[in-house]
Parts: sequence; C-alpha cells; structure tokens
Amino acid sequence: MSTRILLLCTAFAAAVAGTGCTKQPLDHISQDESRIYITNFDSTANFKSYNTYTISDSVAVISDQSHKMESGSTDQAYLAAVKKYMQQQGYTYVARTANPDLAVNVNRIYNTTSGVISYGDYWDYYGGYWDPFYYGYGGYGYGIPYYGYSVYSITEGAMSVDLLDLKNAAAKKEINIIWTGLIRGSGIFNTSVADAQVQALFTQSPYLTNK
Repeated sequence: MSTRILLLCTAFAAAVAGTGCTKQPLDHISQDESRIYITNFDSTANFKSYNTYTISDSVAVISDQSHKMESGSTDQAYLAAVKKYMQQQGYTYVARTANPDLAVNVNRIYNTTSGVISYGDYWDYYGGYWDPFYYGYGGYGYGIPYYGYSVYSITEGAMSVDLLDLKNAAAKKEINIIWTGLIRGSGIFNTSVADAQVQALFTQSPYLTNK
C-alpha cells in the first residue's frame, strides 16, 4: 500500500516557532490551516481498468456510541462532491443493480474517547454498516487493507471516502478496498466546505483517473 499525507505545515511551523510569545500558538491557526488530508491506495490496483461506479444516497455515521446511516445537508454535499470529482476522473455513475466496477462509500467518523482515532477499529465494523449484500455480493467479506490511521487526537471527527473493487469481487471472493481518503480538521462538517475537502483528496490522488 502507498500513503500520501498533505499537511498545511507553514502556518503550523510558524505558530510553533512563536511559542515564546504566546501560551496558545495554535489558537491563531485558521480552520483551513488546521485540516489534514490522508490518502491510501492499493498499489496493485489498475484504476484505468474501472469505468463505472455506484454510490449510496446516505453517509455512514461511525462513532464509539453507534453506527447508523444519515442523509443531512452536509452529507448530501459530500456525496455530490464525490460524484462530481469521480466524473471528472472519467468514471460513469450507474445504479448499484447495473453491475458497477466500483462502489464509493462516504463515512462521517466521530471519536469521543481520549487518545487517537484508530482506523483499525473503523475497519472492524465495516461489514456491519456496508453489508456486501447491498452490492449484490451476499456472503462475501471485505479485503481489509493492512494500513491504519492514527490521526492524532480527534475532537470534532473526520470524513472518509472509500473506493471498493466490485469488478474483481467474484474472482477474489471478497470486496477489496483499493483507495481511501481521510479529512480531519476544524469545520469540516459544513456544507459550504464539502466540495473543497473532497477536491483536496482527489488532487492528492492523481492516479485515480481512468482517462
């Protein structure tokens, strides 16, 4: 697997450098400057071999308290942004009954415990809220990637986007997750910023194009 992380380091470094002048240097970092974008992908995946995709009309809300599906205005803004940038990369949206090559799952993640968010814990419940039967592969499991996120400490939560390989699911007897992107930072659960956040993930992942 390969990993790329985009950090807005300039402002952070400047703030840290000023610790002798202020007790709370990070208070002066804007919401934009606080955001971190992490993308992982399966280096064996040939993204040009996929043409169609499907996406749910809801977002999975994942926390240590519950797991549910929601479709609020911010959720819809993220779903619309994913569709927009998938289309720009050359993929065609189809219904999940039309034998799509890929599936896209969007997740809103909350962590109310102390410490860091564990991506390993996130995968533990994956089949519970994204049943393979939904994509027509009942009885299959997921090919869970071995990488994990340890994304500092989370106070507001995170958004993630997962790309699933349906095209090869029958042959491999599992649905492999071939790309995932994580957005963490202040103000990300806001309709007005959804497009820019998803764009950042796709910009950081130029290999996703099938053109």
